[in-house]
Amino acid sequence: MSVQERKERERASRERLIVATARELAEQQGWDAVTTRRLAERIEYSQPVLYSHFRGKREIIGAVALEGAAELAAALRAAASAEDGARARVTALARAYLDFAAGNPAVYDAVFQLDGGLAFANEDTPEPLKDAYAALLENLGEAAGDDVHPGLFTEVFWASLHGLATLTRAGRLPPGDTGRRVELLVDRLATI
Repeated sequence: MSVQERKERERASRERLIVATARELAEQQGWDAVTTRRLAERIEYSQPVLYSHFRGKREIIGAVALEGAAELAAALRAAASAEDGARARVTALARAYLDFAAGNPAVYDAVFQLDGGLAFANEDTPEPLKDAYAALLENLGEAAGDDVHPGLFTEVFWASLHGLATLTRAGRLPPGDTGRRVELLVDRLATI
């Protein structure tokens, strides 16, 4: 292994450490607790080293968002592929989405709530974000019905899931009724 390859590997390892530490700290104490000073202390590198990877907290949030979007896409696909029949796939996808949001609140916020400097819904959208949307579209397209554009249906269904996730987490909806909400959402929106 060349010196250059070793340095690149070490740099990639440091970057993964920064992102993992930011996620951990955000999940434990919230995003307000994630500062470059605190991250530098936790990873035992100086702030200039941290800044050599990320220009600041916004870019760190963006990195967490990209990682989280990839994880969400994988969770959605795994849940849907484990089911037979369109209705069961859509129901499993909705549950997986809500489970991901509830189980990873800081990551969910990085993807959907916070400014990570990432473009959404245009040609500059990073691949992991496009893929998370594609994981929804792949499984919701057939539920749209003949007279509704699959992308439009996916946006409305996704918005409904996002609303359920954020309202439940904020304590505005009782958490015990999540299953019934999913069934109602599938019953009323999907044409399967």
